[in-house]
Amino acid sequence: MTIRTSITVNGKDTSREVEARTLLVHYLREELGLTGTHVGCDTSNCGACTVLLDGEAVKSCTVFAAQIHDCNITTIEGAAQADGSFSPVQEGFRQEHGLQCGYCTPGMIMASTALLTENPNPTEEEIRHALEGNLCRCTGYEMIVNAVRWAAENPNFTSGGAK
Repeated sequence: MTIRTSITVNGKDTSREVEARTLLVHYLREELGLTGTHVGCDTSNCGACTVLLDGEAVKSCTVFAAQIHDCNITTIEGAAQADGSFSPVQEGFRQEHGLQCGYCTPGMIMASTALLTENPNPTEEEIRHALEGNLCRCTGYEMIVNAVRWAAENPNFTSGGAK
């Protein structure tokens, strides 16, 4: 059974017929070609597939594409500022070496963006709590926490163009 769904993704309207069982992560990757959202565990444990659904961080492997008709999705491809420059969170990850292999990075950036939208000045404990649903097997989290703290301290950062 297919269902027509219309979703705004990174500011662009999309409309497709999807199988009722199509997960949002697969819709993004396979239908729209937005492969920055990673499939990590298929059990919603790792957070590599985290996107913003109407501004809230969600694991896109837990949501059916047909469920979110008329919603707004932001993926890592839409995280940059309007001029293409890094967002403060992206720059924080660059400045504080918050990534190694990079597999978890898109989900971490999206979860961090949601946190800072809701709480622009989080404590270290609040940062760690907000990211506890996102697993990183490389960094030990310290540099990721520092990256989020950097972004909170530099909310008006502008790089003047993509790097």
